[in-house]
Amino acid sequence: MNTRMIRYLLSITLLIEAGLMLLPLLVAWIYGESTTPFLLTVIILLLISLPAVFFKPYNTRIYAKDGFVCVASAWLLMSLFGALPFVFSGAIPNFVSAFFETASGLTTTGASILTEIESLPRGILFWRSFTHWIGGMGVLVFMLAILPLSGGQTMHLMRAEVPGPTKGKLVPKMKDSAMILYGIYIALTLILAVILLICGQPLYHALVNAFATAGTGGFSVLNNSIAGYNSPIVEWVIAIFMLLFGINFNLYYFMLIGNFKEIRKSEELRVFLALVLISTAAIVINTAKLFTNLGDCIRTAFFQVTTIISTAGFATTDFDLWPSLSKTILVLLMLTGSCAGSTAGGLKLSRVILIFKNAMREIRHILRPRSVNIVRLDGVPVQEDIVRSAIGYLALYVIMLICTVFLISFDGYSLETNLTAAIACLNNIGPGLKEVGPTGNFAGFSILSQFLLALSMILGRLEIIPMIVLLSPDTWKKMFGQKESAKIRKLQRIHRAASPVRINKRNKK
Repeated sequence: MNTRMIRYLLSITLLIEAGLMLLPLLVAWIYGESTTPFLLTVIILLLISLPAVFFKPYNTRIYAKDGFVCVASAWLLMSLFGALPFVFSGAIPNFVSAFFETASGLTTTGASILTEIESLPRGILFWRSFTHWIGGMGVLVFMLAILPLSGGQTMHLMRAEVPGPTKGKLVPKMKDSAMILYGIYIALTLILAVILLICGQPLYHALVNAFATAGTGGFSVLNNSIAGYNSPIVEWVIAIFMLLFGINFNLYYFMLIGNFKEIRKSEELRVFLALVLISTAAIVINTAKLFTNLGDCIRTAFFQVTTIISTAGFATTDFDLWPSLSKTILVLLMLTGSCAGSTAGGLKLSRVILIFKNAMREIRHILRPRSVNIVRLDGVPVQEDIVRSAIGYLALYVIMLICTVFLISFDGYSLETNLTAAIACLNNIGPGLKEVGPTGNFAGFSILSQFLLALSMILGRLEIIPMIVLLSPDTWKKMFGQKESAKIRKLQRIHRAASPVRINKRNKK
């Protein structure tokens, strides 16, 4: 493993986080609040990152395992250091709870341990929502867009951070692909912020809501979330943009260059839109008697469907009070998530489609053992290793979900609470049912459970594999083994140079 390059990239990541923290610092200064929490954190980040940044390693190549370790370490470090402003300001005195809140922000989960939000400083709330935007597209993708990195390492970083069963380049150069993705991301965020301003929201609220919607995170600066604005037009705008940010960003690029054929071919997009329409219609029929007019019912149902399938986690009503059918539909949408290559979480629809098609192939193979069946997506044959990885990911996902539910069950909550809490964190959704429903939060969980759920959020955002590689004893054993073997080789060279035979040979010469 190229540990020096990993250390260098992690230092760059922390330096970027220090730079990004200047924006909430500016907001705190504008509103006359204390800037000390952000200043202290920036100073700590600079002291840690600057020494390593000035010494770029000669060997800059990164292999697949290095990419996984680098990405997982970067997200852990950003969550740990990003928690410091909450602790220094006193908004969240407990560091583990602050780590939970920051991990929830960066992974765009939206789960919170805060019971009172509106009384907190605006600078802190701005940082809380801004973490959604930072984590939405990924900080390592941002690094690829701005740093002059070259070689094979860029693809490994991209593969480790961008969600979905397949990762590819939009254009030949990975740096250009990252710049295109971030350009689309920034443009959509700005368009949303402007529309919210036109709808009558103040600049501060327009920005924080745009950040949370773009990252499909769901942190709000109001105790009642989006319902607190009491504005149907704002609900429609945010619901539509949650839908847009749940679509694969590659399709927006194809739209910009006029390649509509690729958009029409996308099975994932068709399934995504069909799920939204069918789920909304089913919930409208199931909950119509709970509303005074059909318009409110459609708007509320559409908002909850888009906020759950996009894993944004905003709320305009307590859907925990809805009939069982509607709640079941929402829980199923929690599992599927949106499109790969979007800012949303979940299993990803492309992966669900691949698993379903592979199951159908196995059934056909049982009925006709000699038939040749190929799994296709968008009309193109899918490589067997991609299908295999999708099935493997599902197995890992189920194992992680079971382990999380079991470990947090010691806190004594109901199975419905524990199960939906684990799903909400592992799929980066935010709200669940019962105690962690739209009107509840995660404050009642123990410190250990909060830490485990925070790790589940990072596991879900990075799709498990990078964290497993980082925490694997084999990874650290090989790193230690490499250092040991280098020391052994050095000692052997010294021993050979000082041996009597070699000394006699040199004397004879």
